[in-house]
Amino acid sequence: MTAVPAAAPTARPGKTLNRVLWTLQILLGLFFIIASALPKLFGQEDAVQSFNDIGWGDWFRYLTGVVELSGGIGLLVPRLSGLAAAGLSITMVLAAATQAFLLDAPALAPFPLVLAVVFAWIAYERRDSIVAVREMLSR
Repeated sequence: MTAVPAAAPTARPGKTLNRVLWTLQILLGLFFIIASALPKLFGQEDAVQSFNDIGWGDWFRYLTGVVELSGGIGLLVPRLSGLAAAGLSITMVLAAATQAFLLDAPALAPFPLVLAVVFAWIAYERRDSIVAVREMLSR
């Protein structure tokens, strides 16, 4: 019988990179909680108008607010930071597509695309937390 080797440990960022990541995660997490999710959830006038322009109603505004709130909180929780960053990366790609195609404002699409790249980088660097969650769920 052959022994199955243990999975190789995933790489962890060095001390300086870890500090940079946490600084970004805290700033972006607070931004998504305070400046992005809460206006949608509390019905700020411009948020309501934007979602009316999309034409999908309040349910989509609330869904987007909950996704952004969850992602912002997840960025602040070490075990969830990788998954939150991956989810927010996808969310930002969809936000850019919404700006470009549904709201007819392609000039506004680069900002969420830049955020998508930043979140993808955070997710990559925090991949050990994604593996840890996957292992926890498979037990």
